[in-house]
Amino acid sequence: MLLKGKKMAFLGLLLAITLILIILSGVFEFNTLFLIGAASFCVGIALREYGMSLGIGFYIASIILGLLLAPNKLYMITYGAMGLYIVGREFAWTMIDRAKKKNPIVIYWVLKYVIFNLIYIPIIIFMPKLIYQGTINTGLTIMLIIGGQALLFVLDKTYDYFQVNIWGKMRSRLE
Repeated sequence: MLLKGKKMAFLGLLLAITLILIILSGVFEFNTLFLIGAASFCVGIALREYGMSLGIGFYIASIILGLLLAPNKLYMITYGAMGLYIVGREFAWTMIDRAKKKNPIVIYWVLKYVIFNLIYIPIIIFMPKLIYQGTINTGLTIMLIIGGQALLFVLDKTYDYFQVNIWGKMRSRLE
């Protein structure tokens, strides 16, 4: 057996929680971004607890099951983008930590913004109707890109808070 029972059970329960949050994002339309963000934080839990290979497997499984079960399939694009950002963020930190570079925090912040923009800007350019339903012009596109940078800062701080304060306390109770 490739996975031990405890890991498999934990990742299965975490996947169930992720899918419940994704499904609820389609039910409670007013809280969509919050619920999808919370679901993507589960990808971070899987990555930090069991490493990159199992974390990426978890991420792929959550996307496949989300596409099968979610009432609004377009929300899976948002979940996929947020989850991909978290995978990239955790991978960047792992590589920086292994390299033992000077000023790792500066390098880490630059990499996080590069990863985010590699995901976000193509969405703004090629699928702007996912972000804004009205008429899109150049000025609005620039405002969406700038607003995305602010959103990244908030999402990133929220994710850090979640990992340290919320998951950190829950994790100690699970062991």
